[in-house]
Amino acid sequence: MGAYPSDLEIANSAEKKSISEIANLLDIDEKHLIKFGDDKAKLSPDLLEKLKKNSDGKLILVTAISPTPAGEGKTTTSVGLVDGLCKIGKKAMICLREPSLGPCFGMKGGAAGGGYAQVIPMTDINLHFTGDFHAIGAAHNLLSALIDNHIHWDNELDIDSRRITWKRVVDMNDRSLREITCGLGGTGNGIPRQSGFDITVASEIMAVFCLAIDLDDLQKRIGNIVIGYSKKNEPIRAKQLNADGAITALLKDAFMPNLVQTLENNPAFMHGGPFANIAHGCNSVVATKTALKLADYVVTEAGFGADLGAEKFFDIKCRKSELEPDAVVLVATTKALKMHGGVKKDELDKENIQAVIKGCENLGKHIENISKFGVPVIVAINDYVSDTENEHEQIINFCKNLGIQCKISSHWEKGGEGASDLAEEVAKIADSNVSEFNTLYPDNMCLWDKTEHIAKNIYGASGIIADKKVRNQFSKLENDGFGNYPICMAKTQYSFSTDPLLMGAPKGHEVPVREVRLAAGAEFIVVVCGEIMTMPGLPRVPAAESIGLDNDKEIIGLF
Repeated sequence: MGAYPSDLEIANSAEKKSISEIANLLDIDEKHLIKFGDDKAKLSPDLLEKLKKNSDGKLILVTAISPTPAGEGKTTTSVGLVDGLCKIGKKAMICLREPSLGPCFGMKGGAAGGGYAQVIPMTDINLHFTGDFHAIGAAHNLLSALIDNHIHWDNELDIDSRRITWKRVVDMNDRSLREITCGLGGTGNGIPRQSGFDITVASEIMAVFCLAIDLDDLQKRIGNIVIGYSKKNEPIRAKQLNADGAITALLKDAFMPNLVQTLENNPAFMHGGPFANIAHGCNSVVATKTALKLADYVVTEAGFGADLGAEKFFDIKCRKSELEPDAVVLVATTKALKMHGGVKKDELDKENIQAVIKGCENLGKHIENISKFGVPVIVAINDYVSDTENEHEQIINFCKNLGIQCKISSHWEKGGEGASDLAEEVAKIADSNVSEFNTLYPDNMCLWDKTEHIAKNIYGASGIIADKKVRNQFSKLENDGFGNYPICMAKTQYSFSTDPLLMGAPKGHEVPVREVRLAAGAEFIVVVCGEIMTMPGLPRVPAAESIGLDNDKEIIGLF
């Protein structure tokens, strides 16, 4: 096996086209571009309004099996698929989330694809990009400041400082900020109280940013955010603090979708970025809907495995935006399946047919789950150079026995050419109009039953458990009029259970609910399960230790 250049080396050697040329592929006039240099641009609000009269293209969701340290390459496959669709003559583009600095400097790395299936400029995208995340963080923390300021100046709304649910955020993994005490140092510094930080991608501002259909809807959702409760235990909303206007103003420019390109110079939107293990895991509705007006085929992805990302894409994003996907691509790798089959990471390069067969239990459960939403699915094997034909054959046969198409895709090594076979099949499925999309549960099901429905039907659990305090939270939310909201599960991404070490497709486990959070602006209920944290920590050896500048002052170490 020869040596391959790094993702960063590939990205840096790419032959970029100007962003005006990329826009031209979508019939976008240069006057509608707000440029960030020559390789990034936002689309003007005038264009977004103008495009509403266009018909919609086909929507294709890329999701994956349960993630492992071996990697699945979901974003890489998404990019490869778009390049493959363009390679076979289709007008296609991709819609992705923006990366968070937390995993970029932590363990997971960036989120711009990999190998010869990437979006560029890779360094910009993985770092500050167009400043959207900074704007979202500032908007969130403005609301935090206004809450404490209101309490400091007479507290006319009678906010109970013990019942403030709105924290602060920072786009970094920092476990030391999970629990803080603010307002110390005397009366001039406000009222002392306990609080904490979440990572920016877990912010409700991020959620409403990604679910809003326009700026008016964004402001309405921001105004509806419940920041805590009064001393009479009544919900207090952001609009009661007159915060919605200023916050919307901070987000006005960020709300415009970002246009970039793939390595093969095909158009890509990257906009918004909630995590799927602690939030709803999808790029912005405005980017997805705009893309559908511009291209015949739109590929988008949902975070982590299908049990989290795809379920939330269907039950939250599609429910709220009336999007109807035409096809699902489920990504698997032999390495990840072998890990689900019990093989250790340092032994994954060895052929192991039995482990692949065992690991296919995880693949099968995800196929079963997707079928419950009525959308046709195709399995994509993200080809690794260490894979063997025998291993691929086992996966293909497993899918065949379930009546599911399975294609090998070599986009990591060969770009769009390596994904052409996959693209042909995906286009055929999307064009067949056989999708009969439905959500997993109705709006009028009670919150406890919705949560249990997800646990039983998607996770294979026997049910959910919670102490009296949590059960009372469910009841209060019902009584306060939030019972029709969908559920956003905050759970480990590594397992169908809440134990990240329990791989494969476990059955009959219980899902412990630790906390319930109201997201009234986003219009969903966050159900925190197990030990999942909305402020992650860094690993023992964070990726940040390998990132820096070389002698030419170019960034190195990103992956």
